[in-house]
Parts: sequence; structure tokens; C-alpha cells
Amino acid sequence: MEKIPLRILGQARSDSAPEHYIVILEDGRDARRLPIIIGPFEAQAIAIGLEGIDTGRPMTHDLLKNTISAFHGKLEEVVIDSIDSGVFHAKLECIDAAQQTFTIDARSSDAIAMAVRFGCPIYTYQNVLDEAGIDAEDTEIIEEGEEAEPSAPPKPLKERSPQELKGLLDKALEREDYESAAKIRDVLQQKGSN
Repeated sequence: MEKIPLRILGQARSDSAPEHYIVILEDGRDARRLPIIIGPFEAQAIAIGLEGIDTGRPMTHDLLKNTISAFHGKLEEVVIDSIDSGVFHAKLECIDAAQQTFTIDARSSDAIAMAVRFGCPIYTYQNVLDEAGIDAEDTEIIEEGEEAEPSAPPKPLKERSPQELKGLLDKALEREDYESAAKIRDVLQQKGSN
């Protein structure tokens, strides 16, 4: 089966499940989108990876990345391979120090958070897109006035402009991520004193 590459288009609060978020993955070939509802902690883990926020101490996904790396392994790719009763299933395709490949079953949200940290590609299959994908022009997922956060290599906070930092701070406060907000505030204060 042909793997279809996806990119993270962004995250938004879910209208249908106010306590949850939606991570939006996009198939760049035909502008189809794959919305996946995830919990707030998983959304935070993905956002921390995307925004390059240094949390001081390793979070769970950072710990797993560090463990895999310590054993000279790496995450090659993530595959969101099936959907069962509305629940997405994913696999982490890894390689160990002896260049042997192995697969780890994962929740799609955890797999995406790991992909962000390893900078590896995310794929799916046509049957998953057929079942859960939506056309980009039909997308009404993102709440009015809320923009998806683009997928890009994480840029360290210290390299961001004060305007970027203020935007990140507003987003962190909006999602009640006070730990990240405090770190962003500290960098903003350091830039103000320079």
C-alpha cells in the first residue's frame, strides 16, 4: 500500500468536544485534511515540540526520544495506519543501533508528538483518508478568528523576535499552558533588558 505524506497544518480547539483539541494533518497532494481529536495534554506536547519550547526538564515524549537516542536508535517515520470506531491507530517505525527495524504501536497523538521531536515524516494510507479525510475547501474546523499554527522546524525561543514571543505567549495563556507562558515571559524580559 502506498504511503501518503502528511504535514501538520495546525491545532485548534474542538467545537464538538470543548475539553479537546484537533490536530489537523494535510495531504499536500490533493489538499485533503485529516482532523484528529486529541486531549489537551497531547496537544500541549505537540505544541511544545513545534514551538521549540525548552521545558527545563524532559517531558514524557522527550524522555522517550532521549531513551531511543541513548541506545543509538532513531525514529524513521510515523504511520497513521488505521481507524477503528473513530479511533486512529499509529505505528512508530524505528531503527536500532544494529540497523534492525522495529515497529511500536502508538496512539496517533503520541506518534505525532514523537515525529515532531525527531523531525521525521508522518504518513497515512488512502483508506484512512477515504474514511476520515475532508476536503480543504470544506474545512470549518478552525474556530473563526483562530489560525492554525504552521508546521515548521522548531525555532528556539531566544532566536524569536519580541512580536513572535508575544504571539506565543498569548497562545500559551489562551490554552492555559502557564509553564510554557512563564518560560516565554522570561525570554521576553531578557530581550527587553538587552
